[in-house]
Amino acid sequence: MHKLLDKIFNFLYPIFRDWGMSRNVASYTSLIFNIAILVALAYIIYYAAKFVLVTLTAIFAQRTKTKFDDYLIQNKTTRYTAYLIPFFFIYKAVPVILDKYEYWESMFGKIVGIYIVLLGLWIVRTVFNSLRDYLKQKPEYSDKPIDSFVQVIMIVLWIFGVAMIISTLFGIKKGELLTILGTLSAIIILIFRDTILGFVSSVQVAINDMVRIGDWITMDKFGADGDVIEINLTTVKVRNFDNTITTIPTYALSSDSFQNWRGMQKSAGRRIKRHVLIKSSTIRFLTDEDLAQMRKVQLISSYIESRQAEIDKYNDLRGVDKTLALNGRNMTNLGLFRKYIMQYLVTHPGLNKDMHIMCRQLQSTAHGVPLEIYAFSSDKRWANYEYIMADIFDHVMASVEYFDLEIFELPSKIGSLDN
Repeated sequence: MHKLLDKIFNFLYPIFRDWGMSRNVASYTSLIFNIAILVALAYIIYYAAKFVLVTLTAIFAQRTKTKFDDYLIQNKTTRYTAYLIPFFFIYKAVPVILDKYEYWESMFGKIVGIYIVLLGLWIVRTVFNSLRDYLKQKPEYSDKPIDSFVQVIMIVLWIFGVAMIISTLFGIKKGELLTILGTLSAIIILIFRDTILGFVSSVQVAINDMVRIGDWITMDKFGADGDVIEINLTTVKVRNFDNTITTIPTYALSSDSFQNWRGMQKSAGRRIKRHVLIKSSTIRFLTDEDLAQMRKVQLISSYIESRQAEIDKYNDLRGVDKTLALNGRNMTNLGLFRKYIMQYLVTHPGLNKDMHIMCRQLQSTAHGVPLEIYAFSSDKRWANYEYIMADIFDHVMASVEYFDLEIFELPSKIGSLDN
């Protein structure tokens, strides 16, 4: 190639000398014409390379099933590659044209070399962006933090690229450059603190599978409550349910607490865990008349029969004096109500019967006795889940009075004070 370039750019000088020009005039005149020829050839090579590369890529993309080449076209990879070819030509031609001008040859050679490095990095960036876009449309990679990995790779490549540029500009050896960068590492760490923390956090998030794109997360510290739409080196973007966007530092995912609802979404049901407060003063033993009335409740009629028979047998064997309800074993209205709720939950069509279903009594408080329902709705969609839960507690609160119980609530108004 050197011989070809020598023929193209060194044929004018002898001609100008034959025309009677002095050495300096012939040299500068041939230099001007050579620069013009170089620019013209560079443009011709660029448009030819652009036409060939873009056309071939488009034809190839139409004939292949993969979409990766389509993303290469969208990210203009072939167009930027077309720029690279004429600059390689210029890089080789500059030493021939400026052979007698050592200073300018060194200067322009460095400038062209730097531009090639930058353009090469930009082309690599478009390739990785195309790979990112291609992987994102794959179901198995759609929830992975691909942006973070691409950014990490590009940061490493840019560091090497900048090191090559500095080495080229100032003639510093690679070993000496690494020593200088090591000395400046404290400043570099301070400048790129968030990026470094984000990189470490992105690795932790990916390895530990803490968060994926599409996960529903809740992070009260940042007011985030919605779906993750993007994970990169420095930020995690969450689209809240009111369609606002919350930006969270990536490192906050590993340093702060947050709630990820992915487990619930992948499980067979969504948990219902809520209680009502029963007034302690309304809890009492049930009399025979009460039990006779309660037998009309179909869900617990058979339970009352079997349970009362068991209690009567126990009391008869021990000769318990039942003139006082406190003696022996007895059923209470709260216990029977708890059993009723349990039977109601078991028969409710909106609950998953293969998961835990409980109605449990919690420790008493100053506001009464908490009666908690613990179950899982079979429908995990938010609106339907809320409807199922409301339907259950509507029934629970409406049925309390049938068991002669009351739900605790604070007084709605204060009575007048006597003077």
